Amino acid sequence: MDPVNETTANHTTCYIQPEVANGILIALYITAIFGGTVGIFIMVFLLCRTNTRSLTITAIVNLLVVHGVFIVTVPFRIFYYIWGEWIFSFAFCRFVSSMIHIHMYLSFIFYVALLSIRYISFFKQKDKIEFYRKMHSVVASAAVWIVILLVVLPVFFLQYGKKTEEYKANQCFSFQMEIMRPFVIVLNYTAITVILLVVCILLVVQTFIIVKILKKLKHAALDHQEFWVQLKSLFFILIMIICFFPHHIFRIYYIHHINDCFYYNEIFLALTALSCLDLLSFAVQTYFQKVFKHITCSLRCPCRSLC
Repeated sequence: MDPVNETTANHTTCYIQPEVANGILIALYITAIFGGTVGIFIMVFLLCRTNTRSLTITAIVNLLVVHGVFIVTVPFRIFYYIWGEWIFSFAFCRFVSSMIHIHMYLSFIFYVALLSIRYISFFKQKDKIEFYRKMHSVVASAAVWIVILLVVLPVFFLQYGKKTEEYKANQCFSFQMEIMRPFVIVLNYTAITVILLVVCILLVVQTFIIVKILKKLKHAALDHQEFWVQLKSLFFILIMIICFFPHHIFRIYYIHHINDCFYYNEIFLALTALSCLDLLSFAVQTYFQKVFKHITCSLRCPCRSLC
């Protein structure tokens, strides 16, 4: 498996040994599988005890589904990097290859939806925004997934690696030539601009909210639920910055160096898979918050029964 010309690549700043690149890719994807799977199980356990009418919870449930579907496809990537050949059908290769992009953009959409709901709740001074009935949350989620399954997924899949005669049957994930199409270039620049701009706006708004809470509550901020909620919102923004920014910023360079920088692009793309760790980290934050409150209560109250 060597989609780049090593002789040419040796003269570029993007060159990396295929064996080293494969090792990095395997490590990143194994981390995504392990952390993502554990996070999904923990969140399912936590969600069983929450109010399913909440828009925030609905967004988290949909995010959980997105991560779950993507994680199912990751073992096939790992197998390919270890084995060195693709032994499944080319159509399945296209599906697995496209899923990492679909996962990244759907995760981004649900992150933005989740944060927008929390911002509206904060500025309207509501504890939470809810559907009137549980069935409404199910219908809303179903509508979103119907659009994804009937519109987004088919369009993406049909345009991804559609020229089968240009690819080898035993290779996969080497669809970099698709980027040379004018439509795809415009689409890439649009996605890059939207993601960078939206995340920066969210970061500014989130910073404003946290500063406002700190000015209002001062030293008592750590004792208030709202402050912890906003810290969790900030965490989702950091996830987007850490996992999505490197790929999209490098993409600007990669679009014009698709052959020389193939492996670097794959590594940055694999980094987006680590967004699957968000649910695990979210659960850890919830546990840490409870422990912190318990410790604070123990220190302030001579007797626990007084807390």
